Amino acid sequence: MNLFEVVRGDSPVILGQPHGGTHVPDAIAPRLNDTGRALADTDWHIARLYAGILVKATIVRSNVHRYVIDANRDPSGVSLYPGQNTTGLCPLTDFDGQDIWREGQAPSGDEIDARREAYHAPYHAALAEELARVKARHGCAVLYDCHSIRSRIPFLFEGTLPVFSIGTNDGASCAARVQCATSDPCLKAEGMDAVVNGRFKGGWTTRHYGRPDENVHAVQMELVQRAYLEAEASPWTYSADVADPTREVLGAVLANLDRLARSGELL
Repeated sequence: MNLFEVVRGDSPVILGQPHGGTHVPDAIAPRLNDTGRALADTDWHIARLYAGILVKATIVRSNVHRYVIDANRDPSGVSLYPGQNTTGLCPLTDFDGQDIWREGQAPSGDEIDARREAYHAPYHAALAEELARVKARHGCAVLYDCHSIRSRIPFLFEGTLPVFSIGTNDGASCAARVQCATSDPCLKAEGMDAVVNGRFKGGWTTRHYGRPDENVHAVQMELVQRAYLEAEASPWTYSADVADPTREVLGAVLANLDRLARSGELL
């Protein structure tokens, strides 16, 4: 099992996919309890959802499940959302606040350090390498981080999420034109709703790599799973009929970003 995959393209756009993997190493899997083994917080079928939408995009995809280590968390363990419920670098609970480890089996501090070096660091080394390569070729790079989540998770947020939650760290991780190119198709999509910098402002990936003054722009798209699954519950079945209208909007977003980055307007 490869820990991560890189598919190189010649677009200025890079798709990050840190949470679609379901691999749990053999030494770790037996330590998860029944709740943990369900892997319910996976970004289910995220690779399939984005497949072929922007065929020239580079993709950096983790195959390791977020319960092993979360590739979109600060490697220091600092919370991205101080004062709010969230999950950490090596989560102890699922998104519903339920324990995921068998009693006495949660990772220790030393083990978290080891997992960070084994799984988190290599993924981000690959991502950083691709950003440098793309920027060298085009003069700029746009990192579009692909995520999905259930619509309702009371432990993390009140109410129901809109279809599209766009995070740019309150505008700090990208140029205003990049934010608009991402949000405009979502805000105009018929029968779908969207928010910019709402509950989700972008994870560590967006905040760490987004340096618009250095011509590297980062955006996180948190998409609700009702927009492409048959149901937001096991067995988490992908539905082409549900997904196709969503893919059209995502296609418009990525086409906008590709066109904007190629235009020279971000230099």
